[in-house]
Amino acid sequence: MKKHIPNTITCCNLICGCFGIYKVFNGAPEYAAYMVWAAAVFDFFDGFAARMLKVQSPIGKELDSLADMVTFGVLPAMYIGTIFPEGDWAYLKFLSFGIAVFSALRLAKFNVDTNQDDQFIGVPTPAMALLLTSFPFLAEKWAAFEIVLQNPLVLAAICILAMYLLVAPFPLLALKFKHFKWKGNEVRFLFLVLSLALLILFQAGGLPLVILLYILTSVINNTLHLSK
Repeated sequence: MKKHIPNTITCCNLICGCFGIYKVFNGAPEYAAYMVWAAAVFDFFDGFAARMLKVQSPIGKELDSLADMVTFGVLPAMYIGTIFPEGDWAYLKFLSFGIAVFSALRLAKFNVDTNQDDQFIGVPTPAMALLLTSFPFLAEKWAAFEIVLQNPLVLAAICILAMYLLVAPFPLLALKFKHFKWKGNEVRFLFLVLSLALLILFQAGGLPLVILLYILTSVINNTLHLSK
C-alpha cells in the first residue's frame, strides 16, 4: 500500500494543474497562483515520501515530470497568455507558449542529467511558475508593477527571459531534502526561514524577493562546496 503514497501525492500535483488551467480559461486566472502554490507543496512531499518510505521507482520519476509539465509548464504559460492586453501587440501573447516548451526542455534535461542531484542547472519549473503566476499579487503590493500588466512588450520580454532562465547553464540549490537533520541541510534551512520571513512581511509581493534569495543562496552554496 505504501508504494502508492508518493504517486498519489504526485497525482494531486497534476490535479492542481488541470484545475488551474480550467479556471484560467473560465475567467478566474487568479486561481492559477493558488493551484501552483498547492502543487508546489505536493511536489515537495512526493519525492520526500518516496525516499522516506524507500519506494522510489522509475515510474514515479516519470510521473513527477509529467505532472510538473502540466502544473509548472502549461498552466503558467496559459496564464501569462491570458493577461496580455489586447491591442496592436496582442499577437505577442503567443510567446507565452515558449514557457511551456522550455519547461519541457528543462524537465527533460533534468531526467537525463546525473549531475542534478544536490543542485539544479537552470531555474526549476516550480520556482518559475510561482513567480509568473504571482503577477496580480505583485501589482497589488507594488504599484509600479502595474506597468508590467499593461505593457505587452514588457510581458513579451519577461516570457523570453523566463525561457532563458529555465535552461540557463548555471547551478542552483536543490531544495529536496533527503532527511531533516541540520547537518547537510544548513543552507536549505536558512533559505526556508528567510523566505518565510519575506512572505510574512510582504505576502505575495515577497515572491520575487524569494526568487532573488534563492539565487543568492545558491551562489553561497556553490562557494561553500568549492571551498571544501
